[in-house]
Amino acid sequence: MQREEYLPEGMLSAAAWCRACTRSPVLLQRAMIEGDILEAMAVHCDAEHNLTVELGEETGVIPRTEAAVGIETGRTREIAILSRVGKPVCFQVIGREAGRWVLSRRKAQEQCMQWLVQSHRPGDVIRARVTHLEPFGAFVDIGCGNVSLIGIENISVSRIAHPRERFYPKQEIYAVITGIDAASGRISLSHRELLGTWEQNAQRLHAGETVGGIVRGIEEYGIFVELTPNLSGLAERREGMQAGMPVAVYIKSIIPERMKIKLVILDALECPTQKAVSAADYYITGGHIDCWRYTPPQCGAKLVQTVFSC
Repeated sequence: MQREEYLPEGMLSAAAWCRACTRSPVLLQRAMIEGDILEAMAVHCDAEHNLTVELGEETGVIPRTEAAVGIETGRTREIAILSRVGKPVCFQVIGREAGRWVLSRRKAQEQCMQWLVQSHRPGDVIRARVTHLEPFGAFVDIGCGNVSLIGIENISVSRIAHPRERFYPKQEIYAVITGIDAASGRISLSHRELLGTWEQNAQRLHAGETVGGIVRGIEEYGIFVELTPNLSGLAERREGMQAGMPVAVYIKSIIPERMKIKLVILDALECPTQKAVSAADYYITGGHIDCWRYTPPQCGAKLVQTVFSC
């Protein structure tokens, strides 16, 4: 289970005890002695890239070298500090100078990463928060500002052109650990295993129904239409179709032994083309997965699965 103090940034400050600590000099002093991780809003970054943090009627400062793991060595770019203004930051209280609390985000990140590496193994499901999106994948905070990448190929079984078709910045999601490199402190993630198997997704649909979908691929032999984040069907060719276009489709047949759904595109729809993952799309939101098999048991043609190993 993910410990509250090691949640992604932006989630800890919602806890009543954390809000109380960051507004009380007495509790801040206690947090410094006990090494607690807290979270509060960064409100300013000076020319030397030191962050000012709002602590009730008092203020705290995160010196540049304490603002993020890797800043001192150059492994982390300065934008990692500048971009924190106006956002919650986690920290440990490490001292008090000139009437201000001295804070360290780096120490909080290091403690969190040590816990993640020591307490988890491939197949564990954790909470994450989307920080930003690139064409090749989604960067997510897995705890205290430690960022990992979910490659676009691991976001869903249904193919997408860009991660924004699944996620948006600040979105809270779940991810499954695929690998842990203790030496470098890197944790690899995937997401598609949490969105259900072919069979689970297909059970939501029935032949003869008309449902909404999104065009994801156009080939000579047909058009792939996404029906759920982890399920697509194949429709006959139709003029005027483009990738990302929302459509209404008639379900001709569902064939588990061939892992196929046959569709007929009825019409284009006027609605948003992007489909962010919602809570209803998740089949797994915690615990551990040893093996995930997407392919239906009766289908022997193409095996799609993930085996998690230490």
